[in-house]
Amino acid sequence: MQIEKSTLQYLTDLKENNIREWYHENKDTFQIAQTNAKDFYQAIRNNLEKQDDIDKFKLFRIYRDIRFSKDKTPFNPHFAGSFSRTGKKLRGGYYLRIRSGESFLAGGFWEPNKEDLFRIRKEFEYSDSEIRKILSNQPFKEIFGGTLEGSELKTAPKGFDKEHAAIDLIRKKAFVAVRNFTDKEVLSTNFLEEVNQSFLALRPFFDYMSDVLTTNLNGESLID
Repeated sequence: MQIEKSTLQYLTDLKENNIREWYHENKDTFQIAQTNAKDFYQAIRNNLEKQDDIDKFKLFRIYRDIRFSKDKTPFNPHFAGSFSRTGKKLRGGYYLRIRSGESFLAGGFWEPNKEDLFRIRKEFEYSDSEIRKILSNQPFKEIFGGTLEGSELKTAPKGFDKEHAAIDLIRKKAFVAVRNFTDKEVLSTNFLEEVNQSFLALRPFFDYMSDVLTTNLNGESLID
């Protein structure tokens, strides 16, 4: 199973002709590309379910919500999908976007709610040794560069020491690992396996964060 060259070409063409008239004139081509994308994302889910518990999958619509955007182009010139883990005990989500010249996968915690964000920060304040070990683990380091991306504060959040050894982690507002792909990589016959191995490398990070977010600092469970 792989992404077809025609699928990526359609997305390139849509980016260059992002108007409703062109889209409707090429609706048949879109449907072929969408079917290829849906099959590919289903194959990803099949692989994920061999090594993780997946609750749901969402393939994002190609139509853009332009109500509050300065960019009034009506379509997303990409296919994107997310996979959510199952239940209260398993946290984290997987994501893949296929877009000509700008494809990437990611996993982690995009916008933790206030309570979860505080709990994560308190864990890092207490000890950052385990998360550092996970980030420096060979598969994670090779695939994701050993770093977490996401928005962050310029200084320490309220109540935290700006000189703390883990302040680089504490001031983050999101905790996401990202891997970018070239078009050549997206079209390669082993792209599905590269996605699978990348998501597999996230598991220690997800398992650790799941443990943090379901216990207090004493290690006592917060869920039934």
